[in-house]
Amino acid sequence: MAALDKTEKRQRSEVVNMRIDPNQLDLIDAAASLCGKSRSAFMLDAAYRAAQEAMLDQRLFCLSEEQWEAFNKALDTPPTKNEKLTQLLTTQAPWE
Repeated sequence: MAALDKTEKRQRSEVVNMRIDPNQLDLIDAAASLCGKSRSAFMLDAAYRAAQEAMLDQRLFCLSEEQWEAFNKALDTPPTKNEKLTQLLTTQAPWE
């Protein structure tokens, strides 16, 4: 496990407790060991990534009138010519 500097230790002040099935804990410990992380670091990283994915997966978002107009304008504006993208989309995939 990488050593935390004093600043990072002070920033981590909240404690999370949970009950867990022994088989789940064994799997988490094995995965954490493979990644060279402590159980806590592994679980925090996994939970943080899951939280980011959940937030990014939201389909409802609220905008002000000005933001809504800018958003619609961006959607309605045709894309600019992109030669590299055109080449990529017209090149046959290696597996085809």
